[in-house]
Amino acid sequence: MGELASWTDYTRFLVTLTAVLDPFFIVPFFLAFTADWNPRERRRLAHVITLTVAAVLIGFAVAGETMLRFLGGSLASFRVGGGLVLLLMALAMLNAEPGGLRQSRKEALEFEAHATGGVVPLAVPLLAGPGAISTVIIAVEQGGLAHKLAILGCILAVCVLLWIVLRLAAPIGNRLGTTGLNVATRLLGLLLTAIAVETMAVGLKELFPGLEG
Repeated sequence: MGELASWTDYTRFLVTLTAVLDPFFIVPFFLAFTADWNPRERRRLAHVITLTVAAVLIGFAVAGETMLRFLGGSLASFRVGGGLVLLLMALAMLNAEPGGLRQSRKEALEFEAHATGGVVPLAVPLLAGPGAISTVIIAVEQGGLAHKLAILGCILAVCVLLWIVLRLAAPIGNRLGTTGLNVATRLLGLLLTAIAVETMAVGLKELFPGLEG
């Protein structure tokens, strides 16, 4: 089964994945897309989005090791690349903007025209995008089966939080307003900036051991 990491590692992963997904950031997008929908339709979309995000992240958690081996990449190089992705996302979050990594201009236009069913781009890539996928693959490669199961449990816990936020999107949006939601996003962006820099630093030290001196 392998050994579990320390509880601080899993707490760190929970915080990181929550910051990357940023459930509060998706609230205005969710409300805009479902403006003319009844509560039942909103609940159904919340279920579908949450299940899609969980399926994508769990899929990459299970297949991450195989993917890295197939691509011939090392975990250290993936840390540097993944950290850079997180940093770019964090900088966009500090400006309370989606950023190109979450949503391209073409995807934004399709979203505004309601040309998609909501799962795209709300679930992928606004939520389960490059940043979240990178975070999961980096975390899951650090241990054996027991560790992987713990990571899957953390993913499910974050998805439950996402589901709760989507179910309460209307009252959250009304209570916090645009300014409140932007403040929450900027705070998570600041936290994610520190995590991204540390992730890149660890990867660089593994690639270039001489840096530790």
